[in-house]
Amino acid sequence: MTHTACLFSVFTKPWTMALPELGEHVAGLGFDGIELPVRPGYPIDPERVKALPEAARTLAGFGLQVFSVAGPTDESTIAACAEAGVPVIRICPVLAQGAYMLSEARLRKDFDALVPLLDKYGVKIGLQNHCGHHLANNAMGQLHILEHYDPKHFVAVWDAAHNALGGEEPESAIDILWPYLDMVNLKNAYYQRINGFEAEVAEWRSYWTSGRQGLASWPRVARELRRREWSGVVCLTAEYSDHDSADRLIAEDIAFAKSLFEGKLF
Repeated sequence: MTHTACLFSVFTKPWTMALPELGEHVAGLGFDGIELPVRPGYPIDPERVKALPEAARTLAGFGLQVFSVAGPTDESTIAACAEAGVPVIRICPVLAQGAYMLSEARLRKDFDALVPLLDKYGVKIGLQNHCGHHLANNAMGQLHILEHYDPKHFVAVWDAAHNALGGEEPESAIDILWPYLDMVNLKNAYYQRINGFEAEVAEWRSYWTSGRQGLASWPRVARELRRREWSGVVCLTAEYSDHDSADRLIAEDIAFAKSLFEGKLF
């Protein structure tokens, strides 16, 4: 089986520390780069998005590239990404009052309006699958939107955990999205019952756990991507229900992920 040279990124949502401290921390964990949240409370928020190029230079000093941001898709953000050399803005659109097809039509209208800006700046929008009350909550849902667009403008960010929570086989999802696949998110989760067996109706929630423990098979994901000789960005999103253990768990997970993509498959 061919070795797949992936680049490993981490979504820095768990950490709101200053950029130099963040760069040192992430580089020490062994990542190649970062997905930055452009959100209130973080070093780069939507009102300070023009500081993104300087942030990228700061992180480059630690050997880290900003592979993507999670933030808005306005022209200021797109322009800042272009200047900073950030190729992708990742989004997870939510449903409007549960009306899926209406929400999709509105999103496509928004996407149509973004095409000239994406052409102008050379930045892509990454549409992520997300189970629950979101658009594109499976691979076919992603494709149903993306197939109307050029992959130089809109691409798929495929999330293995949301895929598994939705009951979709990873090999099928990767096959469906293959022409648009730009980035793979690795995290893991399982459904946890939150009321007792004496309840009239069971209630469940998603519990975010380490890469080895959830419904998503990271070995199967790595095996399929290696089989297809895919090389791209694998982003570990560092999402854990046990927030206090994030540093320990992400260190374990990056070691696990690297071993899988190096061919040490289970």
